[in-house]
Amino acid sequence: MRKNLLPALFLLFPLASVADEGMWTIDNFPSGAVADKYGTDIDDDWLRSARLATTRLENGCTGSFVSPEGLVLTNNHCIWDCIRNLSDEKRNLSDDGFMAATRDEERRCAGHQISVLIGFEDVTAEISRATAGLDDAAANEARKSRLTELESKCREAARDRLHCEAVTLYDGGQYFIYRYRRYDDVRLVFAPELDIAAFGGDPDNFNFPRWCLDMSFLRVYQDGKPASTPDFLRWRRSGPEAGEPVFITGHPGSTNRLLTSSQLRLLRDVVYPLWLLRYSELRGRMLAWQNTGPEAARIVQQRILSIENGIKVRRNQLKALHNDEMLAVKAEQERELRAAVAADPALEAAYGDAWALIDGAVEQHRNLYEEHLFIEGGAAFGGDLFAYAKTIVRGTAERERPDRERIRDYRETALPGLEQRLMADRPIDKDYEKLRLAFSLEKMREWLGPDNRYVRRVLGKESPQSLAERLVDGSRLDDVGYREALWREGAAAVRASEDPIIELFLAIDADARALRKRYEDQVEAPLVRGAEKIADARFRIYGTDIYPDATFTLRVTYGAVQGWEERGESIDPFTRTQRLFERTTGQRPFKLPASWTRARETLAPDTPFNFVATTDITGGNSGSPILAADGALVGLAFDGNIHSIAGDFWFDESLNRTVGVDTAIMLEALGEVYGADHLLRELSISD
Repeated sequence: MRKNLLPALFLLFPLASVADEGMWTIDNFPSGAVADKYGTDIDDDWLRSARLATTRLENGCTGSFVSPEGLVLTNNHCIWDCIRNLSDEKRNLSDDGFMAATRDEERRCAGHQISVLIGFEDVTAEISRATAGLDDAAANEARKSRLTELESKCREAARDRLHCEAVTLYDGGQYFIYRYRRYDDVRLVFAPELDIAAFGGDPDNFNFPRWCLDMSFLRVYQDGKPASTPDFLRWRRSGPEAGEPVFITGHPGSTNRLLTSSQLRLLRDVVYPLWLLRYSELRGRMLAWQNTGPEAARIVQQRILSIENGIKVRRNQLKALHNDEMLAVKAEQERELRAAVAADPALEAAYGDAWALIDGAVEQHRNLYEEHLFIEGGAAFGGDLFAYAKTIVRGTAERERPDRERIRDYRETALPGLEQRLMADRPIDKDYEKLRLAFSLEKMREWLGPDNRYVRRVLGKESPQSLAERLVDGSRLDDVGYREALWREGAAAVRASEDPIIELFLAIDADARALRKRYEDQVEAPLVRGAEKIADARFRIYGTDIYPDATFTLRVTYGAVQGWEERGESIDPFTRTQRLFERTTGQRPFKLPASWTRARETLAPDTPFNFVATTDITGGNSGSPILAADGALVGLAFDGNIHSIAGDFWFDESLNRTVGVDTAIMLEALGEVYGADHLLRELSISD
């Protein structure tokens, strides 16, 4: 146990080089430490090429350009909504898979966007000037306002199709403006059947050995033609070798390694237990509903897998936060930093109250959490129709305000992406909407209590089930033309709307905004101020050679292809094709599609299928390219092992592993199983 704790002791200290730790920003990659450990030279040209070839899927995943004509490689599970929306009762693309034989057959993924980071600017000094001398709440408002102004300034100076986005790093220690090239026309090119993309289902999820072909291809278009993407990745046919250093570029969503002990206790005691209770029950409702008919089964097929994934994540995050020894390590790190601050009078004067600010904010959050979650956070209003209603009601109202005074979700630079999602013509199943809405209304009443004023305002004298049925049956928000008309005509038209879901959201919006304001002033503002102070203190004491928490921004991680020890047994870093067929039972989740059964004799039994590496990743890295030191594509990240879930809080190189799909099996499957010779010809492949 002591050996396993050692890497955590160095968490957040300069160049945590004893382990392959860190989700490093592109401008602060520890090339020297990597060269010392692995003898590789990752220079600025390597990082630039990797940055321009790595894409961000705005639904929360990563991808990469793999041809000069806009072809994007990502995970199958990253495009489940596209696959589901392109399916119908006649053809289930999740079961059948999809391959476009020609460019004309490539099908548009409604509402999907893909972006590439093309530049960035440090604006920390500007934010510091904007917030100087202000109290916590005023500083919070000034910070958001100035970030909106800087985004607008960037957008005005940018060319068409560029998107500017404010980025906060080190919980407020640094602020950047990132410039992205955004593609709004994204089309499905290839997707394998779900039975091979997610072979093993929930039992295998976050485990290893694995046998998943979790890959798909998209293509970005510009002006109706495949986009020109000269910065793309070349494939290595053989994949990586055992012990070989590898690198992952991607967009990890969020981690909590910089949180204080009191913030971690809030997650452990309040946030995660409530989440698990709600979603475990929702999974049960969906499992029951799928048995009502084949169309219901199709609609929730992938959604159930997503919820099961989330439950496994939250369950193991909660387990990690009940690890007293690891929490003691975190507490000791915090104590050492606070002692270093207290030992210097100047530092104590500047930063000594940081932890008290955060502790006070956490206590306020405990008191506010459930009402804020259900009403302003939307946990009471499940389903797509209510999400559309909130966007329309809030967005049309916010557009009447000056840009710098708006809720940042509705600032001018955010509107193009928001509008594309709002106007996407996606199928809505009203029976599924009723299930989601009735369930969420029930949970609101259960957790807030039937006498809560928000519950009374929402439900009145109706039951959750009857209200959900009335709202969904009477709503026209499933009609994209109706949504567009309300959005274009503005707030007056929205207030005049007789759509029952719009009417309900209008009725609760003032209450929801008040909860939002209370959260921003009493929780967010002191949290941000306290985190800024702690970040500055770390920089002053330890220097800048530390990495920030994940923020769905581009990061680079490094490591090596390597197994681990589990209960006294060595886990080999590779799986092979032969064992896939040996594990097949003919029943889901261990059922193979017919295409693989037919191709069994043509597939080499010893082809590497999935592999593990010591690279430090988290959610959002799904679909990330795994690169060799020469920049060649050798794998595709799609998961972590069960130990990696605790990586939200700390990193343990002896146990944490990334799970990837080997390029060897991806290329062999394209040729031998799917006959995708046209795609193989498009890829640049070397031996």
